[in-house]
This record gives sequence, C-alpha cells and structure tokens, in this order.
Amino acid sequence: MTDAVAGTSGAVTRGSVVRVGAATALSALCGYAVLYLAARDLEPAGFSVFGVFWGAFGLVSGAAFGLLQETTREVRTASRVRPYPPRQRTHPIRVGAAVGLGAAVLIAATSPLWATHVFTRDRVLSIALLAAGLAGFCLHTTLLGALAGINRWSEYGALMVADAVLRVTLAAATFVLGWGLGGYLWATVAGSIAWLLMLFTSPPVRGAARLLTPGTTATFLRGAGHSIAAAGASAVLVMGFPVLLKVTSGGDLGAAGGVVILAVTLTRAPLLVPLTAMQGNLIAHFVDQRSHRIRALAVPAALIAGLGAVGIVAAGAVGPWLLREAFGAEYQADGALLAWFTAAAVAIALLTLTGAAAVAAALHRAYAAGWLSATVASTLLLLIPQDLEVRTVVALLCGPLMGIALHLAALAKAP
Repeated sequence: MTDAVAGTSGAVTRGSVVRVGAATALSALCGYAVLYLAARDLEPAGFSVFGVFWGAFGLVSGAAFGLLQETTREVRTASRVRPYPPRQRTHPIRVGAAVGLGAAVLIAATSPLWATHVFTRDRVLSIALLAAGLAGFCLHTTLLGALAGINRWSEYGALMVADAVLRVTLAAATFVLGWGLGGYLWATVAGSIAWLLMLFTSPPVRGAARLLTPGTTATFLRGAGHSIAAAGASAVLVMGFPVLLKVTSGGDLGAAGGVVILAVTLTRAPLLVPLTAMQGNLIAHFVDQRSHRIRALAVPAALIAGLGAVGIVAAGAVGPWLLREAFGAEYQADGALLAWFTAAAVAIALLTLTGAAAVAAALHRAYAAGWLSATVASTLLLLIPQDLEVRTVVALLCGPLMGIALHLAALAKAP
C-alpha cells in the first residue's frame, strides 16, 4: 500500500452514490444549522460580517478542492498504468501538506493588502483562522481525493460528515453560551481538523493517506495548479460570492447585504452542496466513461435541470414565508427574487458538472478557462449600475453560461 496505489476496479456504483448522497444530506443539514444559528443570534448587519468570513473561507477552501480533483484523477487512473518507474512517484498527502502550508503563509503575508477591504470586525482573528483553516483543509481535500480514487466511499462520506459535525457543534455551543461573532468564526473553520481525527480512528483512511501515484511531484503540481486555479474561480462564484459582492459594492453591505447573502446561500445550497461533495463520484464516473464524454453528461445534466425547475417553483411560492419564519422578520425577500436566485444556482450547477467532466478528461486548461471566464464575466456584471438584487441575479445567471460553452467545446474536440 505504501509503494503503489491499490486497485481501483469497478465503476462508480449506485451504492457509492447513495452513501455519499446520505453524507452530503447530513452535511448540508449541518451547514444550514450553522447559518440558522448565526442568523438567529446575530442581527442582519452582524450576519453580513459573518457571511463575508464564511464566504472568504469558502473561497479559499473551494480552491483547495483542486487538490481533491487532481488526486482523484491521478489515483483513479494509476491502476491502468502500473507498473511505473519507482522514481516517478508522488505522495499526494505530502503535496497537500506543502500546498496548505504555503497557502497559509501567503494569506498571512499578504493580509495587509486586502484584509481591511474584506474584514470590518475581528480582523486579526479572521486572518489567523483563515490561514490555519486553509492549511488543514488542503489535507482534508487531498485525503478525500485519495479515498474517491480507490472507491472508499464510506470513509469518504464519514470524512465529510466529521467536517460538518465539528462545525455545527461549535456553532451550537456559541449560540448557547453567547460567544457572539467570534464563536461563529471559529465554527466556520472547525471542520479543518476532521482529516486528523479520521487518521487516528480509521485504518482504511490511514491506508489511503499512504498512497502513491505515478509521475513526478512537478507533474502532479502542474495538473493540480490548473485545477486549483479553476476551483478557486469556481469558489468565487459559489462559496466566496459574499466577498465578491462586498468588493464590487464598494462599502459595507449592511442589512440589505445580509438578506441577499442569506437568500443566495439558501437557494443554491440544495444543488451546489451535493455537487461539490460528490466531485469525487463525478470525476471517477467521467474517467470511467472517457470514450463518450458528452453522452455521459446527459443524465446528470437532466437531473440537475429537473431538480432546479422544482426548486425555482418552490422558491417563488414558499421561499419568502420560509425565510421570514425561519430566520426572523428582518429577513424579507420576494418570491420572484428567490426564484431568480434559484435559476442562477442551476446555471452554476451545470458549470460545476461540465467542469468535472473536463478534469476527468485531463483538459486542465479548458477547465480553468471555463471557470475563470465565468468569474470574470460575473464580476463585470456585478458592476452594472443597478440595485444590489438585480446585479446579483444578472451576474450569477449569465456569467456561468460562458464557462459552460467553453467546457463543452473542449470536451467535444477532445480525442
């Protein structure tokens, strides 16, 4: 196990999807619970501050999912190229640790340049938690990728759940004990040590952490670099959107910003949380279906579109009532706005799907180009002279379409 990658025979099964789906559902509930507790405990303006940190950590940790993607692809394909020269091997966990440490140092060193524009309260704590949390999360995602590559879906799901449970546990303690904003900042990054707990308690996880992949570390880092760049761009639109919204708004978002951040987060989570959690399943599936990649997209794309249509109707019909009843009278948004936010979530979900197919096909440049173009387009659209709600809908709905087109064009041309 320490010298080569364990065999990865067999396609992604329905059982594996069910196991990861169950873990995703539990993780999503925990995520909703953290948001619920923070929104109930903090006034909208305070929730806006928390939401920006939540988004900032989502942005940097989302970029770390590039390590998951590359590790999954490398481990998944390794069994097809064995044996390989003993000197051309890479230890993904060590690479993940090095990337995490470097990223933490970079955040701390550059914080004087950007922190005052992002964090308005608890700035030193926010920077420290962001750096330390990212370092841990790089190991977390690399380990997830190794588990996905060898079909250890039960352990994959357990690691996801451990992350989510740690977050909600600390958030609940903050709510009960009255620790305020600082407690919710700690809760946001608490799951970054889940990988360490799993190493101590699970022999299969320790085995996955020892896996090696073919090729040099430089080769692995080149592929991971493209994946990290694209995952970072995707994280700007997905988890890091509150940060982007604040930067393009040129000031404090206030209560209105808190409502928009919460509404966007709630309407996209039912689609994007499962898709993000199941990146390992998707990439493994597309690697197995590499001979007809476009056709392999049809079923998951149809499923996303169908679920999205149901979500759009539900958001318009009961969304305003649910938002008001669950989070308080201060959180007001009309049904049409919530329906548009849900439609925008469908667009980003489809972009996530086509991106996973591009990674599986080793189309790293096309993958990165698709997400970067979508992010740039959305950023520019956020600058149009319209109300905050209108700018948000236009940016999140139209920007991803450019990235989807680039991904599909690259997949259609790939050999």
